[in-house]
Amino acid sequence: MAASTARIPARATIDRARPDEPGSPVRRQPLSAAPITRRSALLALAATLAAPPAVAAGLDGEEVRLIPTEQRITALTFNAAWNEDGLDSVLTVLRGHRAPATFFVTGEFAQAHPQALRAITAAGHGIGNHSHTHPDFRDITRREAEQEMDRADQAIRTASGTTPAPFFRFPYSETTEQGIAAANARGWTNVEFTTDTRGYVGTEGGMTTAEAVTRVADTLVPGQIVQMHMGTPERHGDVIDALALPDIIDLIHTRGYEIADLRAALA
Repeated sequence: MAASTARIPARATIDRARPDEPGSPVRRQPLSAAPITRRSALLALAATLAAPPAVAAGLDGEEVRLIPTEQRITALTFNAAWNEDGLDSVLTVLRGHRAPATFFVTGEFAQAHPQALRAITAAGHGIGNHSHTHPDFRDITRREAEQEMDRADQAIRTASGTTPAPFFRFPYSETTEQGIAAANARGWTNVEFTTDTRGYVGTEGGMTTAEAVTRVADTLVPGQIVQMHMGTPERHGDVIDALALPDIIDLIHTRGYEIADLRAALA
């Protein structure tokens, strides 16, 4: 894969795993104006909080599969739609390596596992939106897509007690133009991935930790975005990505790369 490619159009050939699974700016009152009342201060604060985030510069309308950079950085991401199996191990490994990650969770996951979201945010990691019920966005209307995004956003805010990162990732990575437009209208950048470790397949599907690491190694270029998964379908089998994570991080560092926080890399 050429390292000079900053972002890749929606239908470019790239690893696509398919697991089961406005506001106006606040005007500052000049010093010579009348004193700010408690009411006006609260209104100003509310207006600021209501203002949506901005899509990362130059990425409006884009399907992002590489961070636009020539720096030797990679980003670690995890999808969560099933259960929290493996989360404790993942957070422990990330903490030990001082490595940031972004967790893309569904609204249903947030509602079922609020303690998992609180643990993720307490560890300093970002949480992105992965829809509410994990539908294929090619099969739903623009309005339904918006509802999926908004329901998930509210569920994530409620469960985590914080504002999610301004990122949206499509279920199955099946992006649509109307879905990207809906995400962008909310100030969210569509973040997909360069490679999926396919750890979600599990040992029953023939996946191994060594193969998961190899899939990262084979696609390691500046700006790489790695997709992994939390939990296991129906709670059986090993969480391959949790087991492979230490080796994945070691590989990245051995190759002279740093692990970047998507919130900073796509600011």
